[in-house]
Amino acid sequence: MKTSENPSFPSSVRACLWSYDLENLDMRTHQNLIITQTLNSGSKEATDWIQAHYTQQEVRAAIQHPLPGMWNKKSLNFWSIVYNIQPEQTKRRIS
Repeated sequence: MKTSENPSFPSSVRACLWSYDLENLDMRTHQNLIITQTLNSGSKEATDWIQAHYTQQEVRAAIQHPLPGMWNKKSLNFWSIVYNIQPEQTKRRIS
């Protein structure tokens, strides 16, 4: 993570995390979830926020090691091309 603090999520990111209790989401502990959900359904503003608050390595890791059942196939393909990486194949990785 690029910053040591846990900033509040902007409305663009909050919209991607609507089904989670935002008060209990920690940017470090839940980084893969936050990155995945935001890259899956976020606006340009939301994805820019992810890139500003997480390192390129952290974003790449979330794409390369996708959470099972969390990624939209088209989103994962898009971000794989953007970051020029091949995601690992996992059971039920794509929803």
